[in-house]
Amino acid sequence: MTPAFAANSVHEFTMNDIDGKPFAMAQLKDRVVLVVNVASRCGYTPQYAGLEALYQKYKSRGLVVVGVPANNFGGQEPGTDTEIKQFCSRTYNVTFPMLSKVSVKGADITPLYAYLTAAQGGDVKWNFTKFLVGKDGKAVQRFESKVAPDSAELSAAIEQLLK
Repeated sequence: MTPAFAANSVHEFTMNDIDGKPFAMAQLKDRVVLVVNVASRCGYTPQYAGLEALYQKYKSRGLVVVGVPANNFGGQEPGTDTEIKQFCSRTYNVTFPMLSKVSVKGADITPLYAYLTAAQGGDVKWNFTKFLVGKDGKAVQRFESKVAPDSAELSAAIEQLLK
């Protein structure tokens, strides 16, 4: 894995997907990516529905939403990868890529999040923080948890990058 401080883009990272298989971020080159740390027992959990709607709306134009389960905030993602996958599928019909549960802050922060937080705004403060990544793999903008997936602010930023 590339150390976060040496990375030039998210495309340099490989993580495991929710099924435990390698997921190379390089496969997302030339696509706009929204990386979101997610949790199943959070007040923001209903944002899964909005994230799926956003993915469906823009995927044909080149947007990929990537869900990153994390249990860093209030123990709100206690499940296993299998439990998380089942919850997302059954409750919100999630079809966008989901990664294996990781840490998104602290001493055991996953390198992808070390890169994203260094590039955009420092430590993640809560679940459903969104990092918008351009086609070149650079972190372009950050949206805090309260910014809904269907917000005009997020849609405008995505539209700009998809041009």
